[in-house]
Amino acid sequence: MSDMAILTDTTLCIGCGECVMACKRENEPEPEQPRRWQIDDGLTSRNWTSVVLRSSGKYVRKQCRHCIDPACMSVCPVNAFSQTPEGAVVYDPKRCIGCRYCMMACPFGIPRYEWDKAVPYIKKCTFCTHRISKGRQPACTEACPTHATIFGPRKELLQIARKRLQENPRYINHIWGEREVGGTRVLYISDIDLSFLHYGQPIGNKPLPALTKPAMNAVPFAFIGMGAAMAGLHWIIDRRNKLHKIKDSEKETNG
Repeated sequence: MSDMAILTDTTLCIGCGECVMACKRENEPEPEQPRRWQIDDGLTSRNWTSVVLRSSGKYVRKQCRHCIDPACMSVCPVNAFSQTPEGAVVYDPKRCIGCRYCMMACPFGIPRYEWDKAVPYIKKCTFCTHRISKGRQPACTEACPTHATIFGPRKELLQIARKRLQENPRYINHIWGEREVGGTRVLYISDIDLSFLHYGQPIGNKPLPALTKPAMNAVPFAFIGMGAAMAGLHWIIDRRNKLHKIKDSEKETNG
């Protein structure tokens, strides 16, 4: 199977939430728990896709973007993230050490942590990799009644997106995800600005691992350097204490 993707056309979304319910049925997460610190975008450790209502009255579906060169994967020190042959970015909880670097690295704010669990894990959309590896489409795209979100080879979806942009002037002339951060496998076309999906901050077209990898490569050396510094400090303090004890002992003897 070739490099697969999802194309979401926000002009066709009616906000029915069928994609959200299909995701829940397919992945059977635990019931949602209200929490005060929840980001108001509908995504949680138990809700991996959401439909956001904008002030313009438009609905926008939000989910993991499954980056071609994922920042989350590049910062993970234990390789808990990997990519499938179809392009899905997946997570292995058996490797995770709970550092949450992936949450800080993701420009779209996707990975969510199970804050209420004694043994918490990171949760996010899996691209229904268990379905697409068998030639099926993700549950969310299969359930969409208006075909606002569709699944297929990335090259074909980009062609469909470009054709719609050319044929209908209501669209903003941009395909979100075509080039941002090196490209993503969840693409959007819309008649409203979707920069809110990355918090309105400029993210550029350069893959983020070009920035994160050097920082992560420095981590082991930082730990080694800190360890050496602490060992040296411990030696100095220990030596000083021993000298003080020797002097005190001499004073008592001469005393």
